Amino acid sequence: MSKRDYYEVLGVSRTAQEEEIKKAYRKLAMKYHPDRNQGEQEAEERFKEAAEAYEVLRDSEKREIYDRFGHEGVAGTGFRGFSGFEDIFSSFGDIFEEFFGFGGGGGKRTRQRKGASLRYDLELTLEEAFYGKEQEVAFKKWASCEGCGGSGMTPGSKRKNCTTCQGRGQVYRSQGFFQIATACPVCQGEGRIMTDPCQECGGRGKVRIDRKITLKIPPGVDTGSQLRLQGEGEPGESGGPQGDLFVMIHCKEHDFFKREGAHLICEIPVSFVQAALGNTISIPVLGGDGTHELEIPAGTQPGDILTLSGLGMPGLQRGRRGDLFVKVNVKIPPKLTARQKELLEEFAETEGHKDSGSQKSFWKKITKS
Repeated sequence: MSKRDYYEVLGVSRTAQEEEIKKAYRKLAMKYHPDRNQGEQEAEERFKEAAEAYEVLRDSEKREIYDRFGHEGVAGTGFRGFSGFEDIFSSFGDIFEEFFGFGGGGGKRTRQRKGASLRYDLELTLEEAFYGKEQEVAFKKWASCEGCGGSGMTPGSKRKNCTTCQGRGQVYRSQGFFQIATACPVCQGEGRIMTDPCQECGGRGKVRIDRKITLKIPPGVDTGSQLRLQGEGEPGESGGPQGDLFVMIHCKEHDFFKREGAHLICEIPVSFVQAALGNTISIPVLGGDGTHELEIPAGTQPGDILTLSGLGMPGLQRGRRGDLFVKVNVKIPPKLTARQKELLEEFAETEGHKDSGSQKSFWKKITKS
């Protein structure tokens, strides 16, 4: 049986450049690869034919001989094609790795995968969350081995085709009329095995390290806020990018302030005289000199809430501070002096004259309900 013209096999012109020839072979190799056409005799022959054509046309010396003397001229150099798939995969191991992402006989495709992300929990006081801060954090992580550059192999060594699966990454067994393919137990489906593992990492391609970084925590963070540090996670697989580090913020409860988002809430005690007559008192706040003069309006009732705009927490999104809500807690003195009691009784008499009618109206409503 006469052989087809190699240029015809690859579908390229006789003046095709090396890159065009390589591209054409890639297309045919993907189409007729044995893993995609198991048991199809014609596909296997096409795969071998394309490999033979590429082997000749990619080599400038063989190509020149072929152009002048044809198939017989190439045969005169000792090249008579490939005896089987193993021969092809052995010759084109690097080519298949470049084309498909796996070596040898087209086993499991090794895809780049991003490394796993890490989590770090950081606890802050309310004051630290208010002002923001720089915080050094220390943690352990995996990092690419410097000795082998993450390959897991001693520099200069290469992986070899797995002899168990002949580089395919799969082994086959017959079950009745069916042929079942499973991942090769020796190479774990990779198609290749490591022959000289790196001594520093034991072939893992990564080592455990202690990592310290300084975080810049912005003002206004709250429990549930997270900071993402790109590339500070675990190393990727097969050359993939590193994962990220997520710092989860937890804010401690404060003795005086209660937080609701960007707003703060506090409770202050005032005497019933201050509430009745009005007064100005100094209360603690965050920021500035730590205090603020609060005006208590005359006639303030227990439980009234006074709003101080812009004295809450910094806003993460808008930058504008929230508000401070001050709840008034009117304190009744448990003990009175004789003079205080006398004055209150006088007040009660005047209060009673003014409100006797309203008191009667109140009790009348109660008895009717």
